[in-house]
Amino acid sequence: MRSNAPSLLPLFRSNTVGEFLAWTYLHPDDEYSIAELVKLLGATQPTLSREADRLVAAGLLIERRRGNLRLLRANTDTIMAKPLTDLLAVTYGPAAVLEPLLRDIPGIEEAYIYGSWAARFANHPGPPPKDVDVLVIGTADDDDLYTAARTAERALGREVNIHRISSASWRQDGPDPFVASVRGKPLYPLIQEGEV
Repeated sequence: MRSNAPSLLPLFRSNTVGEFLAWTYLHPDDEYSIAELVKLLGATQPTLSREADRLVAAGLLIERRRGNLRLLRANTDTIMAKPLTDLLAVTYGPAAVLEPLLRDIPGIEEAYIYGSWAARFANHPGPPPKDVDVLVIGTADDDDLYTAARTAERALGREVNIHRISSASWRQDGPDPFVASVRGKPLYPLIQEGEV
């Protein structure tokens, strides 16, 4: 049985395809092995290999072999590159742009996208998200988070709001309505506990 088209961009067959293309097109100077993409996207190696075959055959990706290693990158020399990059930035871009920006900030224990973008990624129906809401757990410096948010806004073409809370606030089962609300709705993990 076929699954429903993803809510973020129903033109794609799955969220995996959208994420795959977002990572490659929003980081056009980088090459990714299938193993790296498995870690980034959480998809299986056979699935990503099949999608890579399709995307290379369609001319959207370029592959290069180094021994047994298959390296993939965006084909930026096609007429579709600019419009596809723009479309990916406003749909699947938040995950591909925010994760590398947050990864190197000291004091982040966990980070998640929540709100309308996470809901669309989880295939909850609704209009395209107007902004991106990010929850950071830990002691990261507010200035570092502000800089990351502004950098992400330039890449994504929309407002990025980063809200930081302490680890204790996130872990307690208390009456904090914000934490309860966020936990009760879809979350997209950017950095999970123990990854940093």
